[in-house]
Amino acid sequence: MYDFNDKPELNITPLVDIMLVLLAILMVTAPVIEFEEPIQLPVGSKSKQVQDFQKIDIIITKDRIVTLNKNKVEIANFPDSFLLFSNGKDQNTPIHIRADKDLKYDDIIFVLKSCKEAGFLKVSLVTDG
Repeated sequence: MYDFNDKPELNITPLVDIMLVLLAILMVTAPVIEFEEPIQLPVGSKSKQVQDFQKIDIIITKDRIVTLNKNKVEIANFPDSFLLFSNGKDQNTPIHIRADKDLKYDDIIFVLKSCKEAGFLKVSLVTDG
């Protein structure tokens, strides 16, 4: 006969085995699952792209030499050289300034300020990122 004072023993080994198998399956399949959201991309124009895009490239080396569209200029003479260079150019022409990261902040701002004082409004600082 059955004695009610005896506590039944629970064997949890099969439960632990099943949970470990499910965990292993989840760990293997989780990196493979990709979520994809269907979207409608806009259609671009089929017109011909403008090939002769004009821009002004300014490169400042760590030796404080400014290259203005392949013309080398000392940084102290840059404002005058830039005014001569930009004479007759459209004021909406974009200017891209690339500078060495070891330069002083003042040197870069000096070139940027010279471009702004010449009347150019689209001046960008180009970074590596």
